[in-house]
Amino acid sequence: MVTSVPRLVVAAPSSGSGKTTVATGLMAALAARGLAVSPHKVGPDYIDPGYHALATGRAGRNLDAYLCGPELVGPLFAHGARGCDIAVVEGVMGLYDGAAGEGELASTAQVAKVLRAPVVLVVDASSQSRSVAALVHGFVSWDPRVRIGGVILNKVASDRHEALLREALESAGVPVLGVLRRAPQVDTPSRHLGLVPVAERRAAAVAAVAAMAAQVAAGCDLDALVALAGGAGALPCAAWDAGAALADSPVPPRPVADVRVAVAGGAAFTFSYAEHAELLAAAGAEVVVFDPLRDERLPEGTRGLVVGGGFPEVYAGELSANEPLRRAVAALAGRGAPVAAECAGLLYLCRELDGLPMCGVLEASARMTRRLTLGYRDAVAVSDSALAGAGTRMRGHEFHRTAVEPGAGASPAWGVRTPRRGVEGFVQRGVHASYLHTHWASRPGVASRFVERCRTS
Repeated sequence: MVTSVPRLVVAAPSSGSGKTTVATGLMAALAARGLAVSPHKVGPDYIDPGYHALATGRAGRNLDAYLCGPELVGPLFAHGARGCDIAVVEGVMGLYDGAAGEGELASTAQVAKVLRAPVVLVVDASSQSRSVAALVHGFVSWDPRVRIGGVILNKVASDRHEALLREALESAGVPVLGVLRRAPQVDTPSRHLGLVPVAERRAAAVAAVAAMAAQVAAGCDLDALVALAGGAGALPCAAWDAGAALADSPVPPRPVADVRVAVAGGAAFTFSYAEHAELLAAAGAEVVVFDPLRDERLPEGTRGLVVGGGFPEVYAGELSANEPLRRAVAALAGRGAPVAAECAGLLYLCRELDGLPMCGVLEASARMTRRLTLGYRDAVAVSDSALAGAGTRMRGHEFHRTAVEPGAGASPAWGVRTPRRGVEGFVQRGVHASYLHTHWASRPGVASRFVERCRTS
């Protein structure tokens, strides 16, 4: 099987250069031309894909070579890009930055090579002129296997500044595919964990994406970018498929949904990978999304619960005030029903968060801290749970500014091997709660195991 969808990767020398503005604006500008655009994001980021989805009308999908392995990057890309006219992949950090101490693993450069995709380098030119040529030359020559097909200059101050930059770049031999002027109207607000998610500011986010699209359409050569993407050539891999991924699991996929799994959504719980719901459905679950900020009860007939990541600390007051739902979650867990919670979900299951009552499923207290915990983790399940059998190895990612003080009554979920050694998370009856964000496509059996436990609990 081969995938021949035209594609390009939007990268930068460093974070803060304007990748998200350019990538999102390019996606929206191409969609406005009537193209079906497949949006992708390198790494574990959950927020940027929300803006990508707004720009394209399609689910934003992540390509993470650390969480899923390089061998799944191509198939997951092909799955998301199926039926599309073009794909745009937004990079992470600087082009060659990856997992700490792991060489190129999980870097934008690695993903570009796996996808055989040309790279468009977004350069913040606000404080340079001739030096831009040396910078671009260095990125072009660092790894000859990474094909940098063009440069987009961002934050250009004036016509004179643009002329100096273009003159300097002629010597680098890399075409300038766009020039963007400073435009604060396309800025998106940030807070302690990055951009504010689309779900929290939808009207403003729609306006921001429209402004990004207008800026990219006015400042970039869209025809040249489409032509560059068209030169990517064929990618020899079969598209990932949830049913096929479960074919070798102990519990085979079911053609008809026979068990209902509730998945937390809404503004407080926006962190999820699209493949998780697809795997649950392939395993025989009817996936029903509910909003813990608004809904006072779980969906009728719920047999299992998934509470992913997000920002419960921002909505702690509203989550706490929804006492009927907190009681329903506690009652479901108390009956031994399977519950899978990650990061924000862990906080929601605690007894309290910053002194406000939460669900009380776990005898643990959570609080906000000043310390950022961030990074990839290598983990092994140390306790048998509804999600994973003891000994199951998975890779995860932590990203939070909270701390949990555990109480009694639960076993640890994971033994974490890098960068420190220790245990993390909670397993208690049917509950598996942890700070680790995991990508189930790397271990699809966790989805079938979870759904089977829902049937039998």
